[in-house]
Amino acid sequence: MTDPQPEPPVEVDSDALRSILRHQASTVTVVTAPGASPAGFTATSFTSVSLAPPVVSFCLNLVSSSWPTVARARHVAVHLLARDQQELARTFATSGVDRFAAPTRWRPGPEGVPILDGTLAWLLCRVVDRVVVGDHAIVLAEPELLRHARAGSPLLYHRGGYAALRAEAEPRPAAA
Repeated sequence: MTDPQPEPPVEVDSDALRSILRHQASTVTVVTAPGASPAGFTATSFTSVSLAPPVVSFCLNLVSSSWPTVARARHVAVHLLARDQQELARTFATSGVDRFAAPTRWRPGPEGVPILDGTLAWLLCRVVDRVVVGDHAIVLAEPELLRHARAGSPLLYHRGGYAALRAEAEPRPAAA
């Protein structure tokens, strides 16, 4: 369907780009990394890069309090949040709080990486590269272990807020 009165084009700046990107629904993830004080943050930039070999990526602002720990980490965990985990997403998106304090439930996992309890899925990944672009770093990582729930629906981020799929249904194959 075509918009009968499209908006005129505008020059791209960070506000205009942010506005456009709000139209893209993204799975909400929490990335955790081990350290003297474990680090973790909410990210909607998680994506698959390659299947052979398996490589995933996520982005992190260079001024984030988590960046120094992630910059040194050999391993990280990426947790895909379930539709009812908005509060966990908010906790890991909030600056200046102990994100791992109660009520957050977690345990040290392989390689000492914090593993959050009750998430839809998690991947333990070995960091293979960090690429600084502008004010962010793109972290490339190879999944080594993963665990996922047998059922459940992901938490999504769309238009500046949390959302979920309308109904839990069996996934259908994508059209060719």
